[in-house]
Amino acid sequence: MAGNETGDRRGPLWERYSRQMLFEPLGEDGQRRLERASAVLIGCGALGSVLADLLVRAGVGRLRIIDRDYLELNNLQRQVLFDEADLAADLPKAAAASAKLARINSRVKIDPCVVDANRANIESLVSGAEMVLDGTDNFETRFLINDVAVKHGLPWVYGACLGAVGMVMPIIPRRTPCLRCVWEQAPPPGTTPTCDTAGVLGPVVHLVAGLQASEALKWLSGRREALNTRLVQLDVWSGRIEQFDMQSARGEQGCVCCGRGRYEYLSGERGGGAAALCGRGAVQVQPAGTGAVDLEEVASRVSAVARDAPRINRFMLRFTGGRYEIALFRDGRAIVKGTEDLEEARSAYAKYVGG
Repeated sequence: MAGNETGDRRGPLWERYSRQMLFEPLGEDGQRRLERASAVLIGCGALGSVLADLLVRAGVGRLRIIDRDYLELNNLQRQVLFDEADLAADLPKAAAASAKLARINSRVKIDPCVVDANRANIESLVSGAEMVLDGTDNFETRFLINDVAVKHGLPWVYGACLGAVGMVMPIIPRRTPCLRCVWEQAPPPGTTPTCDTAGVLGPVVHLVAGLQASEALKWLSGRREALNTRLVQLDVWSGRIEQFDMQSARGEQGCVCCGRGRYEYLSGERGGGAAALCGRGAVQVQPAGTGAVDLEEVASRVSAVARDAPRINRFMLRFTGGRYEIALFRDGRAIVKGTEDLEEARSAYAKYVGG
């Protein structure tokens, strides 16, 4: 690097990251490693928005942000990168987050991807990354992340929160238990609370994302001996924090994923093309084989039957058809709000979009 980039308390590196570099376990060498590092964040909602903010401010060199969703008013209670202007602009979360983060730290290369991470694209989405961060809200996507991470030996950090309780666990393939060592399969739909039924407090989001970011910074800065590979569970309401050594759960040959090398979510043996969204009263529909959609043409076609004038920007089209609110993205994917029934959502998609 050029002379004015040195950490000698004169250059831009020191001016921006001095408080972080003064922390001896990280130091200047760790900071330089961070600036060369590349991470992928899947999900930019509650956990993801805090994670993205922390990683970009810390100076992680490249961050790809993958999110399939758009903003709603109830997001603003806990999703720190967004504001009412983003909501009024009908922006997808990945796009709104990228614009905000670019103003926070122009040294970081941010790659927003307004797509659904699925079995067809996840290997290309994580290509070149040193670590994956979990900002998702459902087990199916987490199991998919686990599959691709184990297959390619890619470390990732699991995180989840609901109500006042959160959990964090780094997963290092072939060194720690994978997610399916701990949870062999997802709980059946309707058997567990969601953020719509149990709520979620903003402070637990920040604590969980903070722990996830801490483990990511250790790995990406080369301080891997400092990783805490235990499962951490915390309850912000009671103030209780517990840690569990999960090494005994490592299934080896007994685990379908890391033991037997069967990547059921990546291969399509499990999971599907339509999925109910957690606590949203909505279904994401991903038609097979759909290419780029002409949003302007669809807007023109549905304007005669839509309850209000369709709203369109360069990312998506939103309109109300019958009792459904539909957000259609340029990749052909849609979020159909007003039902949790997969076949009903597919029918609404076919009726108003086609295919």
